[in-house]
Amino acid sequence: MHAVKRQHNRWLVVGAVAGVCALMPGTAMAGWGPGGQSNGGKTEERGSQSGTDIVSMVRYSGSSKGGGGSKGNVTAIGNWTPPACWYEPRTAKDFQKYVEDMYTETVNYPGQHNYAKAAVGQFREMYKDGKYKDYNLDKADEGTWWVAVQDPDRWMEPAAQLCNEAPFWVVNGDTLHVPNAITPRILAELAYNRLQLPETEVTLAPENVTKVNLRTWAWLDKARFKPVDVTAQIDVGGLDIRATTTAKPVALKLEPGTMDAETYPASGECAINGDGSIGEPYATGKSGRTPPCGLKYLRSSGNGTFALKATVTWEITWTGTGNPGPTRLPDGTFGTTQDVAVQEIQSVNR
Repeated sequence: MHAVKRQHNRWLVVGAVAGVCALMPGTAMAGWGPGGQSNGGKTEERGSQSGTDIVSMVRYSGSSKGGGGSKGNVTAIGNWTPPACWYEPRTAKDFQKYVEDMYTETVNYPGQHNYAKAAVGQFREMYKDGKYKDYNLDKADEGTWWVAVQDPDRWMEPAAQLCNEAPFWVVNGDTLHVPNAITPRILAELAYNRLQLPETEVTLAPENVTKVNLRTWAWLDKARFKPVDVTAQIDVGGLDIRATTTAKPVALKLEPGTMDAETYPASGECAINGDGSIGEPYATGKSGRTPPCGLKYLRSSGNGTFALKATVTWEITWTGTGNPGPTRLPDGTFGTTQDVAVQEIQSVNR
Protein backbone atom coordinates (compact mmCIF):
# COMPACT_ATOMS: atom_id res chain seq x y z
CA MET A 1 0.00 0.00 0.00
CA HIS A 2 2.87 2.38 0.75
CA ALA A 3 4.29 1.95 -2.74
CA VAL A 4 0.91 2.68 -4.30
CA LYS A 5 0.58 5.85 -2.26
CA ARG A 6 3.97 7.08 -3.38
CA GLN A 7 3.04 6.51 -7.03
CA HIS A 8 -0.16 8.48 -6.66
CA ASN A 9 1.41 11.43 -4.88
CA ARG A 10 4.18 12.07 -7.36
CA TRP A 11 1.80 11.77 -10.24
CA LEU A 12 -0.20 14.69 -8.88
CA VAL A 13 2.77 16.74 -10.04
CA VAL A 14 3.54 15.03 -13.34
CA GLY A 15 -0.09 14.44 -14.27
CA ALA A 16 -0.89 18.11 -13.94
CA VAL A 17 1.43 18.76 -16.90
CA ALA A 18 1.24 15.60 -19.00
CA GLY A 19 -2.36 14.52 -18.35
CA VAL A 20 -1.35 10.93 -17.67
CA CYS A 21 -3.03 9.09 -14.80
CA ALA A 22 -0.15 7.07 -13.30
CA LEU A 23 3.32 5.75 -13.88
CA MET A 24 3.88 2.03 -14.20
CA PRO A 25 4.43 -0.03 -11.04
CA GLY A 26 8.02 -0.14 -9.91
CA THR A 27 8.77 3.52 -10.39
CA ALA A 28 9.55 5.24 -7.12
CA MET A 29 7.30 8.19 -6.45
CA ALA A 30 7.56 11.21 -4.23
CA GLY A 31 5.56 11.22 -1.05
CA TRP A 32 4.25 14.73 -0.42
CA GLY A 33 3.30 13.92 3.16
CA PRO A 34 4.47 14.17 6.77
CA GLY A 35 7.20 12.10 8.28
CA GLY A 36 8.08 12.40 11.92
CA GLN A 37 9.86 11.48 15.06
CA SER A 38 9.02 11.35 18.73
CA ASN A 39 10.88 13.43 21.26
CA GLY A 40 10.18 12.11 24.74
CA GLY A 41 7.16 13.67 26.42
CA LYS A 42 7.01 16.30 23.73
CA THR A 43 6.27 15.42 20.13
CA GLU A 44 8.12 16.79 17.16
CA GLU A 45 7.69 16.04 13.48
CA ARG A 46 9.50 17.69 10.62
CA GLY A 47 9.72 17.48 6.88
CA SER A 48 12.81 16.19 5.16
CA GLN A 49 14.20 15.19 1.80
CA SER A 50 15.71 11.84 0.85
CA GLY A 51 16.45 10.93 -2.75
CA THR A 52 13.29 11.48 -4.79
CA ASP A 53 11.10 11.80 -1.70
CA ILE A 54 10.10 15.24 -0.46
CA VAL A 55 7.80 15.25 2.55
CA SER A 56 5.86 18.08 4.08
CA MET A 57 8.04 20.77 5.59
CA VAL A 58 5.50 21.46 8.35
CA ARG A 59 6.95 20.67 11.79
CA TYR A 60 4.82 19.58 14.73
CA SER A 61 5.61 19.83 18.43
CA GLY A 62 3.77 20.17 21.72
CA SER A 63 2.46 18.45 24.83
CA SER A 64 -0.06 16.27 22.97
CA LYS A 65 0.26 12.57 23.75
CA GLY A 66 1.50 10.18 21.07
CA GLY A 67 4.17 9.84 18.38
CA GLY A 68 5.09 12.82 16.24
CA GLY A 69 3.91 11.36 12.95
CA SER A 70 0.73 9.70 14.13
CA LYS A 71 -2.74 10.93 13.34
CA GLY A 72 -4.71 12.15 16.34
CA ASN A 73 -7.72 10.48 17.87
CA VAL A 74 -9.99 13.50 18.20
CA THR A 75 -13.26 13.55 16.23
CA ALA A 76 -14.66 16.94 15.29
CA ILE A 77 -18.29 17.65 16.17
CA GLY A 78 -20.28 18.50 13.06
CA ASN A 79 -19.53 18.22 9.37
CA TRP A 80 -15.93 19.45 9.46
CA THR A 81 -12.52 17.95 8.79
CA PRO A 82 -9.04 19.47 8.54
CA PRO A 83 -7.79 19.98 4.96
CA ALA A 84 -6.86 16.83 3.05
CA CYS A 85 -4.40 18.76 0.85
CA TRP A 86 -2.63 22.09 0.82
CA TYR A 87 0.14 24.04 -0.89
CA GLU A 88 3.43 24.86 0.77
CA PRO A 89 6.73 26.46 -0.35
CA ARG A 90 10.01 24.95 -1.54
CA THR A 91 13.31 26.67 -2.18
CA ALA A 92 14.56 26.71 -5.76
CA LYS A 93 17.41 24.37 -4.83
CA ASP A 94 15.13 21.81 -3.16
CA PHE A 95 12.68 21.88 -6.06
CA GLN A 96 15.48 21.42 -8.59
CA LYS A 97 16.78 18.37 -6.73
CA TYR A 98 13.33 16.83 -6.55
CA VAL A 99 12.63 17.20 -10.28
CA GLU A 100 16.08 16.07 -11.40
CA ASP A 101 16.05 13.01 -9.12
CA MET A 102 12.57 12.09 -10.28
CA TYR A 103 13.56 12.44 -13.94
CA THR A 104 16.74 10.38 -13.55
CA GLU A 105 15.01 7.59 -11.66
CA THR A 106 12.10 7.39 -14.09
CA VAL A 107 14.02 7.34 -17.36
CA ASN A 108 16.66 4.89 -16.06
CA TYR A 109 14.26 2.41 -14.50
CA PRO A 110 14.52 -0.93 -16.40
CA GLY A 111 11.47 -1.57 -18.58
CA GLN A 112 9.91 1.82 -17.97
CA HIS A 113 7.23 2.68 -20.56
CA ASN A 114 8.01 5.40 -23.07
CA TYR A 115 4.89 7.42 -22.21
CA ALA A 116 6.07 7.67 -18.62
CA LYS A 117 9.51 8.81 -19.71
CA ALA A 118 7.95 11.34 -22.08
CA ALA A 119 5.63 12.70 -19.40
CA VAL A 120 8.33 13.19 -16.80
CA GLY A 121 10.53 14.70 -19.52
CA GLN A 122 7.84 17.27 -20.36
CA PHE A 123 7.51 18.08 -16.68
CA ARG A 124 11.27 18.60 -16.31
CA GLU A 125 11.43 20.66 -19.51
CA MET A 126 8.79 23.07 -18.21
CA TYR A 127 10.92 24.04 -15.20
CA LYS A 128 14.41 23.63 -16.64
CA ASP A 129 14.30 25.03 -20.17
CA GLY A 130 10.67 25.91 -20.89
CA LYS A 131 8.30 28.32 -19.20
CA TYR A 132 10.87 28.68 -16.41
CA LYS A 133 14.67 28.67 -16.75
CA ASP A 134 16.86 26.41 -14.65
CA TYR A 135 14.30 26.22 -11.83
CA ASN A 136 14.68 29.96 -11.18
CA LEU A 137 17.91 29.30 -9.30
CA ASP A 138 19.10 32.78 -10.30
CA LYS A 139 16.02 34.19 -8.56
CA ALA A 140 16.30 32.06 -5.42
CA ASP A 141 16.30 35.14 -3.17
CA GLU A 142 13.25 36.62 -4.89
CA GLY A 143 10.65 33.89 -4.36
CA THR A 144 9.78 30.26 -3.77
CA TRP A 145 8.16 27.32 -5.53
CA TRP A 146 4.81 26.19 -4.18
CA VAL A 147 3.81 22.52 -4.37
CA ALA A 148 0.72 20.47 -3.57
CA VAL A 149 0.86 18.29 -0.45
CA GLN A 150 -1.62 15.63 0.69
CA ASP A 151 -2.49 14.29 4.10
CA PRO A 152 -0.97 10.78 3.83
CA ASP A 153 -3.89 9.29 5.76
CA ARG A 154 -6.46 10.73 3.34
CA TRP A 155 -4.81 10.64 -0.08
CA MET A 156 -7.60 8.52 -1.60
CA GLU A 157 -10.35 10.96 -0.59
CA PRO A 158 -11.80 13.25 -3.29
CA ALA A 159 -10.86 16.26 -1.17
CA ALA A 160 -7.19 15.29 -1.43
CA GLN A 161 -7.35 15.64 -5.22
CA LEU A 162 -8.46 19.29 -5.13
CA CYS A 163 -4.89 20.60 -4.85
CA ASN A 164 -4.06 19.73 -8.45
CA GLU A 165 -2.08 22.77 -9.57
CA ALA A 166 1.37 22.04 -10.99
CA PRO A 167 4.21 23.58 -8.94
CA PHE A 168 4.26 27.35 -9.47
CA TRP A 169 6.59 30.23 -8.65
CA VAL A 170 5.57 33.00 -6.23
CA VAL A 171 7.57 36.20 -5.83
CA ASN A 172 8.17 37.21 -2.22
CA GLY A 173 5.34 39.39 -0.97
CA ASP A 174 2.87 38.42 -3.70
CA THR A 175 -0.59 37.10 -2.81
CA LEU A 176 -1.29 33.46 -3.58
CA HIS A 177 -4.48 32.89 -5.55
CA VAL A 178 -5.01 29.20 -4.86
CA PRO A 179 -7.22 27.72 -2.14
CA ASN A 180 -5.49 25.96 0.76
CA ALA A 181 -2.18 27.79 0.42
CA ILE A 182 -0.57 27.36 3.83
CA THR A 183 -1.68 29.98 6.38
CA PRO A 184 -1.71 30.12 10.19
CA ARG A 185 -5.34 28.92 10.12
CA ILE A 186 -4.48 25.93 7.93
CA LEU A 187 -1.53 25.09 10.20
CA ALA A 188 -3.93 25.20 13.17
CA GLU A 189 -6.28 22.82 11.37
CA LEU A 190 -3.43 20.44 10.56
CA ALA A 191 -2.38 20.53 14.21
CA TYR A 192 -5.99 19.70 15.17
CA ASN A 193 -5.66 16.44 13.28
CA ARG A 194 -2.65 15.46 15.41
CA LEU A 195 -4.10 16.06 18.85
CA GLN A 196 -3.69 12.88 20.90
CA LEU A 197 -6.19 12.85 23.76
CA PRO A 198 -6.03 10.61 26.84
CA GLU A 199 -8.30 7.59 27.07
CA THR A 200 -11.51 8.27 28.92
CA GLU A 201 -11.69 5.59 31.61
CA VAL A 202 -13.77 6.95 34.45
CA THR A 203 -13.34 5.97 38.08
CA LEU A 204 -16.44 4.24 39.44
CA ALA A 205 -17.69 3.55 42.95
CA PRO A 206 -18.49 0.70 43.33
CA GLU A 207 -15.56 -0.15 41.05
CA ASN A 208 -16.28 -2.34 37.96
CA VAL A 209 -18.89 -4.48 39.78
CA THR A 210 -22.05 -2.74 40.95
CA LYS A 211 -25.55 -3.76 42.01
CA VAL A 212 -28.98 -3.37 40.44
CA ASN A 213 -30.67 -0.10 41.54
CA LEU A 214 -27.52 1.09 43.29
CA ARG A 215 -26.33 4.61 42.54
CA THR A 216 -22.86 4.36 41.00
CA TRP A 217 -20.62 7.40 41.26
CA ALA A 218 -18.37 8.37 38.34
CA TRP A 219 -15.58 10.94 38.10
CA LEU A 220 -12.43 11.94 36.22
CA ASP A 221 -9.25 13.07 37.92
CA LYS A 222 -8.30 16.66 37.12
CA ALA A 223 -4.60 15.71 37.08
CA ARG A 224 -5.14 13.43 34.08
CA PHE A 225 -7.49 15.53 32.00
CA LYS A 226 -5.43 18.63 31.40
CA PRO A 227 -5.32 20.75 28.24
CA VAL A 228 -3.11 19.37 25.47
CA ASP A 229 -1.65 21.24 22.51
CA VAL A 230 0.10 20.81 19.18
CA THR A 231 2.11 23.52 17.42
CA ALA A 232 2.51 23.44 13.63
CA GLN A 233 5.24 25.56 12.02
CA ILE A 234 6.73 26.01 8.57
CA ASP A 235 9.95 27.89 7.90
CA VAL A 236 10.95 27.73 4.22
CA GLY A 237 12.47 30.38 1.98
CA GLY A 238 12.04 33.19 4.46
CA LEU A 239 8.44 32.26 5.25
CA ASP A 240 8.06 31.50 8.96
CA ILE A 241 4.51 31.00 10.27
CA ARG A 242 3.13 28.92 13.09
CA ALA A 243 -0.03 28.07 14.98
CA THR A 244 -0.76 26.31 18.26
CA THR A 245 -3.97 24.31 18.65
CA THR A 246 -5.11 23.60 22.20
CA ALA A 247 -7.76 21.17 23.42
CA LYS A 248 -9.36 21.68 26.85
CA PRO A 249 -11.80 19.15 28.40
CA VAL A 250 -15.20 20.67 29.12
CA ALA A 251 -17.71 17.83 29.62
CA LEU A 252 -18.15 14.08 30.06
CA LYS A 253 -21.00 12.05 28.58
CA LEU A 254 -21.93 8.63 30.02
CA GLU A 255 -23.69 5.97 27.95
CA PRO A 256 -24.43 2.95 30.19
CA GLY A 257 -24.48 0.34 27.41
CA THR A 258 -28.12 -0.64 28.03
CA MET A 259 -31.50 1.09 27.90
CA ASP A 260 -32.25 -0.31 31.36
CA ALA A 261 -30.30 2.34 33.20
CA GLU A 262 -30.52 5.89 34.48
CA THR A 263 -27.80 8.54 34.39
CA TYR A 264 -26.99 11.48 36.65
CA PRO A 265 -27.73 14.04 35.43
CA ALA A 266 -30.54 12.64 33.29
CA SER A 267 -28.84 13.81 30.08
CA GLY A 268 -25.76 11.76 30.94
CA GLU A 269 -23.62 14.88 30.38
CA CYS A 270 -21.45 15.87 33.33
CA ALA A 271 -19.99 19.37 33.24
CA ILE A 272 -16.42 20.13 34.22
CA ASN A 273 -15.86 21.55 37.70
CA GLY A 274 -14.07 24.78 38.46
CA ASP A 275 -10.88 22.92 39.46
CA GLY A 276 -10.76 20.97 36.18
CA SER A 277 -12.17 17.71 37.51
CA ILE A 278 -15.40 16.08 36.30
CA GLY A 279 -17.83 14.52 38.74
CA GLU A 280 -17.11 13.96 42.42
CA PRO A 281 -15.20 11.11 44.09
CA TYR A 282 -17.27 8.86 46.31
CA ALA A 283 -16.54 8.91 50.03
CA THR A 284 -18.01 7.26 53.11
CA GLY A 285 -21.27 8.89 54.09
CA LYS A 286 -22.38 9.74 50.54
CA SER A 287 -24.36 6.56 49.91
CA GLY A 288 -27.69 8.31 50.44
CA ARG A 289 -26.89 11.15 48.05
CA THR A 290 -27.45 11.39 44.32
CA PRO A 291 -24.08 11.59 42.56
CA PRO A 292 -23.50 14.75 40.50
CA CYS A 293 -22.12 12.43 37.81
CA GLY A 294 -23.00 8.76 37.68
CA LEU A 295 -25.53 6.12 36.75
CA LYS A 296 -27.84 3.42 38.06
CA TYR A 297 -28.43 0.08 36.35
CA LEU A 298 -31.98 -1.28 36.52
CA ARG A 299 -31.19 -4.88 35.64
CA SER A 300 -28.39 -7.39 36.01
CA SER A 301 -25.79 -7.96 33.30
CA GLY A 302 -26.11 -11.70 34.00
CA ASN A 303 -22.94 -13.61 33.29
CA GLY A 304 -21.62 -10.80 31.11
CA THR A 305 -21.00 -7.07 31.41
CA PHE A 306 -22.36 -3.81 30.07
CA ALA A 307 -20.10 -1.68 27.88
CA LEU A 308 -20.06 1.72 29.56
CA LYS A 309 -18.94 4.37 27.09
CA ALA A 310 -17.40 7.55 28.47
CA THR A 311 -16.86 10.38 25.99
CA VAL A 312 -15.13 13.65 26.81
CA THR A 313 -15.93 16.80 24.85
CA TRP A 314 -12.91 19.04 24.25
CA GLU A 315 -13.07 22.75 23.48
CA ILE A 316 -10.47 23.45 20.79
CA THR A 317 -8.92 26.84 20.04
CA TRP A 318 -5.87 28.15 18.25
CA THR A 319 -3.42 31.05 18.36
CA GLY A 320 -0.63 31.83 15.95
CA THR A 321 1.06 34.26 13.59
CA GLY A 322 -1.18 37.32 13.35
CA ASN A 323 -3.74 35.77 15.72
CA PRO A 324 -2.67 36.25 19.37
CA GLY A 325 -6.14 35.75 20.82
CA PRO A 326 -7.66 32.24 21.03
CA THR A 327 -9.96 31.48 18.07
CA ARG A 328 -12.44 28.62 18.23
CA LEU A 329 -12.24 25.55 16.05
CA PRO A 330 -15.00 22.92 16.12
CA ASP A 331 -15.21 21.10 19.44
CA GLY A 332 -13.90 17.55 19.41
CA THR A 333 -14.72 14.32 21.21
CA PHE A 334 -12.89 11.16 22.16
CA GLY A 335 -14.45 8.25 24.03
CA THR A 336 -13.59 4.77 25.22
CA THR A 337 -15.58 1.89 26.70
CA GLN A 338 -15.09 -0.14 29.86
CA ASP A 339 -16.84 -3.27 31.08
CA VAL A 340 -19.15 -3.01 34.08
CA ALA A 341 -20.64 -6.06 35.74
CA VAL A 342 -24.04 -5.53 37.39
CA GLN A 343 -25.27 -8.07 39.93
CA GLU A 344 -28.63 -8.64 41.57
CA ILE A 345 -28.83 -7.69 45.22
CA GLN A 346 -29.00 -10.98 47.09
CA SER A 347 -31.62 -11.26 49.85
CA VAL A 348 -31.79 -13.84 52.66
CA ASN A 349 -35.15 -15.54 53.38
CA ARG A 350 -35.74 -16.45 57.03
